[in-house]
Amino acid sequence: MVSQVSRSLTKIVMQSLKPGFVIGLFGARRTGKTVLMHHIKDQLVNRKVLMVNGENLDVAEVLSSRRLSLLQQLVAGYEYLFVDEAQQIPTIGLNLKLLVDSFPDLSIFVTGSSAFGLKAEIGEPLTGRGIFFNLFPIAELELEQDFLTAKEKLPERLIYGCYPQVITASSADERMDHLESIRNGALLKDILMLDNVKDSIFLINLLRALAFQIGNDVSHHELSRHLGVSKNTVARYIDLLEKTFVIFSLGGLSRNLRNEISKSRRYYFWDNGIRNAVISNYNRIELRDDTGRLWENYCLSERLKRNHYTRYRPNYYFWRTYQQQEIDLVEEFNNKFQAFEFKYSPREYVPPKAFTENYPGSDFQLIHREDYLGFIGK
Repeated sequence: MVSQVSRSLTKIVMQSLKPGFVIGLFGARRTGKTVLMHHIKDQLVNRKVLMVNGENLDVAEVLSSRRLSLLQQLVAGYEYLFVDEAQQIPTIGLNLKLLVDSFPDLSIFVTGSSAFGLKAEIGEPLTGRGIFFNLFPIAELELEQDFLTAKEKLPERLIYGCYPQVITASSADERMDHLESIRNGALLKDILMLDNVKDSIFLINLLRALAFQIGNDVSHHELSRHLGVSKNTVARYIDLLEKTFVIFSLGGLSRNLRNEISKSRRYYFWDNGIRNAVISNYNRIELRDDTGRLWENYCLSERLKRNHYTRYRPNYYFWRTYQQQEIDLVEEFNNKFQAFEFKYSPREYVPPKAFTENYPGSDFQLIHREDYLGFIGK
């Protein structure tokens, strides 16, 4: 069951719950934010916890009122206030600040999507009193698998991804049903609510275009021509897709060489299953011509999830020159570079000479299906 998967953030969120602080948990829909909140509530045995949902109109009315008397009635006698779906509450950030200022013994925990700037709205009024985390689809780090089990499940992860309900599904048909439900409904719900946007077909077409470009530099100008919209429209919706944890991007590393490409970006999906649902392709690995892209997307998304959960915060880049030398991922931490190349099949790997000469002392590693758990797991 999903509830039996130990989420990496549980312990650190519980440790962060302190009087006078607001803990924010953000992520895409159906990644398990509500389940995690309930799990933490259940562990606060004999503590007074008020858990409410921002989609409840009565709750939203009180928590958006900025009336201290109403807020006091709501939290009187409680040590903790848990607010699920906090993005549904207008001016939630200012009201949380009022609660923190007025009830310094109260610990507050909120979840929601950042599509409407919820993180910024909460963070700005609560500078120094807010701690924020992101929750992603289940990470390999959280599955506690040995190498043989992980290797057996790897083709399934590459095709269907790691959303909680997908991992626990009992058949391929059930996995596809869940993914298409997420794709058609929950995935885009927040974006489609923004400014009464209704063009879900455009969003799917944009996602499909990005899905076919994994591992390649993406031009907003070319996307705008392909989709028949302005460059600014493409940029706006890509920004929203990143803020709602559907996709993420890497920029190019450029420090020493004039021929390094730095202005382009590459886009990846936080979940392989969503990427495949967008292009409606659930074929087995041996029948596909995009295994390399699936592998690169999987390794990158799992690496970023791992680093977030272990509180490791490097800078991320790809590296490429105009002479077509490239590296899939470069992590920079404390002025030291680690370079990673992703190849599904084991092979010899010689790092590009231009990189080794201009970034001396860098570490290099080839990540392939026979040696990858150390890169994305513990």
